[in-house]
Amino acid sequence: MKTIYLDNNATTCIAPEVREAMMPFFNERYGNPSSMHFFGGRIGKDIREAREKIASFINADPSEIIFTSCGTESDNMAINGCAEVLGRNAGIITSRVEHPAVLGPCRNLKDKGHRVTEIAVNNLGQLDMEAYRDALKGDNKKLISIMWANNETGVVFPMGEIASLAKEAGAIIHTDAVQIAGKMPIDVQKMPVDMLSISGHKIHAPKGIGFLYLRRGTRLRTFMLGGHQENGRRGGTENVPYIVGFSKAIELASENMAAEDKQLAYLRDKLENGLMTTCPDARINGDTVNRLPNTTNISFEFIEGEAILYHVSDLGICASTGSACAAGSLEPSHVIRAMGVPFTAVHGSIRFSLSRYTTEAEIDYVLEKFPPVIRKLRDLSPFSKDSMPFLEV
Repeated sequence: MKTIYLDNNATTCIAPEVREAMMPFFNERYGNPSSMHFFGGRIGKDIREAREKIASFINADPSEIIFTSCGTESDNMAINGCAEVLGRNAGIITSRVEHPAVLGPCRNLKDKGHRVTEIAVNNLGQLDMEAYRDALKGDNKKLISIMWANNETGVVFPMGEIASLAKEAGAIIHTDAVQIAGKMPIDVQKMPVDMLSISGHKIHAPKGIGFLYLRRGTRLRTFMLGGHQENGRRGGTENVPYIVGFSKAIELASENMAAEDKQLAYLRDKLENGLMTTCPDARINGDTVNRLPNTTNISFEFIEGEAILYHVSDLGICASTGSACAAGSLEPSHVIRAMGVPFTAVHGSIRFSLSRYTTEAEIDYVLEKFPPVIRKLRDLSPFSKDSMPFLEV
């Protein structure tokens, strides 16, 4: 059975070039970069070169890059480390549609007594900018953590405006840029964010590597104590093969971004238009203008998303009902609920996310196989348009 993988916002395959770049560091080049001898020193040089390449990707200084294990660690480091520095009286501002890696630490800080404000979104998944401006008022210190692009809908927030308003208010701002990386240019000299998180496995690097950009002068309490690594900001021997692989993935993303974006948008639109035409009672969730080129989120009314995925999985089609970090939960997506998607559609949302390796033939296969599954499930469903008024009473 062929595999049609359309769940790339959850994770991507490792690019062959990335795998090739990593292999020497699993075998003959295994030295510890902290060692004084030449064998380790050469590895230290490889890390420096990788750090420089990654810093260049976002127009940062290499000293502002902290290697981590993933986007979740980067988010936690930014939020918890900054909150400790600012103190209990600081206000924390985030949005209701953040990834669990941001909502989790923010809500944990709320439980510990911090004042946390979660900004709502409208029915297109756009941030309520008026509420955001109101939350920025007041003289107390503030930490803001708002994602650049949503992992479930692909909706892109106006990060330039969000960051500029934060700076005017004297706030520290962090953004989870995990989904933006490799799809839109990032320039921290033009975008006044203080901290920014990126994860390798979203851009064809392996799982287990990420980084936190920390603008020079931004104070952050170290929470992983140990050796001198990462300028004393994160102890632990560096994950050398993955760092090298990450830098190669970023190199590939930089080279092909514009062409890939155009192709991804074409394939996404073909998939989206095809499904909307052949599957009645379907709706697109989110802003269809300000969004990532590779992502569409569609609700199929009157049926369960889990049932859809179960049936299409038997056909080799891999998609998602939402964030991979929430898999296993029977609750509807917090992102879809925050957008006010109707009861009839909230459980039937499916996210399709494409990558540079997605082909038009694969999209054609989905357009052939997916609609019959929707028709079959609708025939089996006890719900319908006619039954909804009765159920709502």
